[in-house]
Amino acid sequence: MKTLHVAAAMILHGDRILATQRGDGTMKGQWEFPGGKQEPGEKPEETVVREIREELDACIHVERKYFTLEYDYPEFHLSMDCFLCTLPDPGRMKLLEHQSARWLTREELDDVPWLPADRELIDYLKEHWF
Repeated sequence: MKTLHVAAAMILHGDRILATQRGDGTMKGQWEFPGGKQEPGEKPEETVVREIREELDACIHVERKYFTLEYDYPEFHLSMDCFLCTLPDPGRMKLLEHQSARWLTREELDDVPWLPADRELIDYLKEHWF
């Protein structure tokens, strides 16, 4: 099975975390942490910074690696490095690829339909909030 390496940003603002709704593809409408595919020769930290610039037209600060998620989809194996990040000016981000975004508290994590891989991370977050 092919492995897809991705990096995701868990962007914190106060007691909230940013969730984004996919705007296209087979999983359109489901929610995820923003990020994307790692390019050859790119470090995961570089991937997450680049992807947030491309998806949200924003510059983030990567604080630290939080979690590596391994998940088997029917078509591929996902290896997702998740980074705790901050966004200096949350009001200036633009949704360039997502159809919606929400800042969620710990209590609101179940309010949106997460992608299957992200669902595992959500369950972990509910137990180990920052």
